[in-house]
Amino acid sequence: MRRFRTSVLVSARSPAPTGPGGGLLPVRELAVAWSLVVLITVPAWVLTVGQAQDMGVEPGTMGLALPLFLLLWVAMTAAMMVPSMAPVALTWVRGLGRRSSGWSRAGHVLEFVGGYLLVWTAFGLLAYVALDFTGGVVADHPAAGRWVGAVAFLLAGLYQLGPLKNVCLRHCRDPMSQLVRYAGFRQPARDLRVGLHHGGYCVGCCAGLMVVLVPLGVMNVAAMAGLAVVIFVEKLWSRGPLLAGVVGVVFLVLAGLAPFQDWLLPGLQESAPSMSNM
Repeated sequence: MRRFRTSVLVSARSPAPTGPGGGLLPVRELAVAWSLVVLITVPAWVLTVGQAQDMGVEPGTMGLALPLFLLLWVAMTAAMMVPSMAPVALTWVRGLGRRSSGWSRAGHVLEFVGGYLLVWTAFGLLAYVALDFTGGVVADHPAAGRWVGAVAFLLAGLYQLGPLKNVCLRHCRDPMSQLVRYAGFRQPARDLRVGLHHGGYCVGCCAGLMVVLVPLGVMNVAAMAGLAVVIFVEKLWSRGPLLAGVVGVVFLVLAGLAPFQDWLLPGLQESAPSMSNM
């Protein structure tokens, strides 16, 4: 335990993985690590885009049963979130390398990733309920979709500007101090707990951004790509908190426009065509 804590403390003095020189890992290991990130992210995007082309952008859950929805949700989460959480994951893996190797290290990494995705899967349950509700509202009262969209943008904007967003974003932008804290976690299932803990903060950081998928469409590839870029920049750019505030203001503006601009609400219109038919 003491040796692992020391290794993390040493890492804490190094620049972030995306900083000059990639100080957290040797250049060769850093290149391999980011290659693995690409290998995870690209297939996730391919699966997500393929499903979006088949399903189109429609209100609600698009008729998906909960298990299939969660499967697609996890794939979408991996596509959007893995690049931005890579610095924390890479740093944790480096610490693992000092106390394990081979299959043992792989098991620890799987626990970490499993915990992270488990939190996002739980959030997916909430998303399913929200989408099912909004889909029912739009089906019964099509005109209400404008106000549902306005409320979604309003909530997203207020969240982006709120204190919980700032707390969670600060956590995600400062992985070193958190990893020092994680080094004090004890077994059993320490790596799973680390993944759950970091995943919780990640959900807290991105929850407002994900809310806008209600009016924009949960399978809207353009919206997902745009949000993925925002998430990545918020967490890794030196002025990420400023971007978070700007995005919040933009959402508030869209909340005012939504009742009068149907083009802002593709995810709340029954007639929205699929991408393959556009």
